Amino acid sequence: MNDADYRWPTAARAWLDLPAPLRAELVAAGAESWREIFDGRATYNKQWRLARPPVMDETSLGVLNAVSDRLAQLVFEACRRRAGTAGELRRLLNVPDGETRLLDDDEPLTEALLAAFRPDVLLSDGVPRFVEYNIDSSLGGAFDADTTVRRFVEVYRRRGLTGRARLTAAPSAVDRRFAAIRAGLGLPEGARVAMLIDFDAEYPGLDDPQRFVRLLSPVVERAAAFGLDLVVAPVSGVTLDDRSRLVADGAPVDGVFRLFVPNRITPSAGVAALEAGLAAGTVPMWVSTAAWLIANKQAFAWLWEDADALPAADRDLVHRYVPRTWSLTPERLDRAVADRHDLVAKPADGSAGVDVLIGREADDDTWRDGLVRAVGRGGFILQEYVRADDVPLDFVHIETGETVSADVPYSIAPYLFGRRAAGACIRTGFPGCDGVLNLARGVLLSGLLVVD
Repeated sequence: MNDADYRWPTAARAWLDLPAPLRAELVAAGAESWREIFDGRATYNKQWRLARPPVMDETSLGVLNAVSDRLAQLVFEACRRRAGTAGELRRLLNVPDGETRLLDDDEPLTEALLAAFRPDVLLSDGVPRFVEYNIDSSLGGAFDADTTVRRFVEVYRRRGLTGRARLTAAPSAVDRRFAAIRAGLGLPEGARVAMLIDFDAEYPGLDDPQRFVRLLSPVVERAAAFGLDLVVAPVSGVTLDDRSRLVADGAPVDGVFRLFVPNRITPSAGVAALEAGLAAGTVPMWVSTAAWLIANKQAFAWLWEDADALPAADRDLVHRYVPRTWSLTPERLDRAVADRHDLVAKPADGSAGVDVLIGREADDDTWRDGLVRAVGRGGFILQEYVRADDVPLDFVHIETGETVSADVPYSIAPYLFGRRAAGACIRTGFPGCDGVLNLARGVLLSGLLVVD
């Protein structure tokens, strides 16, 4: 991947390059149709909806995907230089035995673990900065991202707006995932596959399992288009038959993939059955939970440790796109306290912003005390603070119908399944929001509109 000569446009450039009258009509169309566009989509936000999706030009998206793919390989290689098996990596990361469920310590680390990944990317001065990688089958947001942007495009098509500029939805993450599942597991036409969900997890809509499953009916239809008979099932309810095959919704399945993270799954008889089937080798699963270990943020610190020994192109890729990252150790504590303004402390195996401490948003005592606790607990990293660009977006107020433009924080999470680019999940802030972009704080999800 050679991106050295690429000059990233500003996040707003692709949108502003569209004619002003067309932009106004696109916003008006989205504001009038927001109920249709966001019906059933995941959010805790009760006040705002996007009046248009974020926009990226096709060339920038292609470069972003290529950088994402190469950096994922470099993260994997940093782990592989230090460990040959899942167990060796688990122990090196100080992950207790049994904390990552469904894990086979003897499994060799291979590039098959990169079958599904989604980095979290912030734009800083227009340049993408990769603050973490989600590497696992349990990548959320794909259906919501696909659905919202395709509904926007359909609204535009009905109004004749797509004929005035080349406006397309980014490639479907849902479709690409099913293609990767079938290829990765080597499944025949018509194979029965279970999508396993932990309905006790925290995610909008999981409190009503029947409605949640109904909303996923379009996903079942897309699976059928790729030759898979998909059943959506709670992981707590699966069992093993007398041949140790996994049974979901009353019948054996030929393969499974998880939409739950392996270190936060609610214990149940179903989880135990799945573990037993995996141990017996009778349950093909896409993807092994060893991938979850590759996603540990400690790998970013290793990548920076190794950067100067990498080929020049890879070294420059790390330096340009990955914030400087260190392990938070007792030896680094005093320096970290002094550099509060420029650092973020994160749990290496964390997600959803839990226990993240942003130095410039804390006073001296809060920062020092937080770092001391983190050192005592272990398993934290320090990362260079990335100042994320605010981008102009348009919103509709749910109660009043008013359309508002605002500069808000914004993150891009491009999906790659089977190492093929598959659209992106965009998390945006909203008028008056803070800078933390996660669902619990009302972030809005969308897919990506691509312009030529």
